Amino acid sequence: MTPNLLGLFCVGFDGLTVPDALRPLLAQGLGGVILFKRNLEDLEQILRLTADIRAAAPGPLLIGVDQEGGRVTRLPAPFLAPPPAARIGARGDAVLAQALARAVGRELRAAGINWNLAPVLDVHTNPANPVIGDRAYGTDPETVTRFGLAVIAGLAEAGVLATAKHFPGHGDTRLDSHHDLPESLQSPERWRSVEFAPFRAAIRAGVPTVMVAHLSCPALDSTAPSSLSRRILTGILRTELGFGGVVVSDDLEMGGITTRTDVGEAAVRFLEAGGDLLLVCQDPTRQHAALEAVGAALRSGRLPVRTIDAALERLARCHRLFPGRHRPAATDADARSLIGSAEHREILGKILGA
Repeated sequence: MTPNLLGLFCVGFDGLTVPDALRPLLAQGLGGVILFKRNLEDLEQILRLTADIRAAAPGPLLIGVDQEGGRVTRLPAPFLAPPPAARIGARGDAVLAQALARAVGRELRAAGINWNLAPVLDVHTNPANPVIGDRAYGTDPETVTRFGLAVIAGLAEAGVLATAKHFPGHGDTRLDSHHDLPESLQSPERWRSVEFAPFRAAIRAGVPTVMVAHLSCPALDSTAPSSLSRRILTGILRTELGFGGVVVSDDLEMGGITTRTDVGEAAVRFLEAGGDLLLVCQDPTRQHAALEAVGAALRSGRLPVRTIDAALERLARCHRLFPGRHRPAATDADARSLIGSAEHREILGKILGA
């Protein structure tokens, strides 16, 4: 039986409604969709959108969003707008951080969103870093680990999948991987003692998905970016650190990839390296090109069927987490009272020191 390659893809789209071109992909078993500010206008529109996405899909589907907090907050009021991770870490209260993550997760579930692409587990060791900064919980692995685990636990309590990102660690870079390929020059010993530490702990705690960054890490692999490296995805993340869950690519349309290879070739190499879910967030033409490239690699034998089947099985296990996660956790009426509720605002106020 030919495997369902669409199940390996998570895509973005433009607009406030489901595009006609996306509907057949959903009907044929697309793995997921990711929502951005361009898709999210107000609560009523969001409820309609997620309901329409689910209705177009025959089976389990990831509906994801980057609701980290701070400058990476996608959902509009009345949804909670958490502060930057650095402020949460500085507050020093992991129990409160877990409560806030649980509240954020409850609001996501009520709105029909079952996957939060958070927390950031990068250790912010380079003050010149243009992309991480206050998205990190701290400048040492202990702080990042403590608060990252609290957020993962809080989201799980709400029935929302968490994602540990950006493996192997984006904290000591000077370039933004949205535009170019950052270089991270740590020694192997430094990688293992600092950058890997929060991810190691998150894996032990059962985080279901890990996102891989587009980085040049010569001490780990001098020949391939981290997101396309078998040494890093299979050798380190899966074998050394023991991660058996879903490996997600960062957006394959980012400059860290597209300045060096086309999206189709990158998609094939990511799967060859040991990845599972391909994130292609912007351009439908590139999304179809990536799907065609993966199909061609499967037909030619470059991608063995067993590789695809293993990725789809890991995704299937992920879909089976949190029974009922593929339906909203509340009726629309309940969602309106839950989202931005006084209880949730009180938790946020405590974090903010109000």
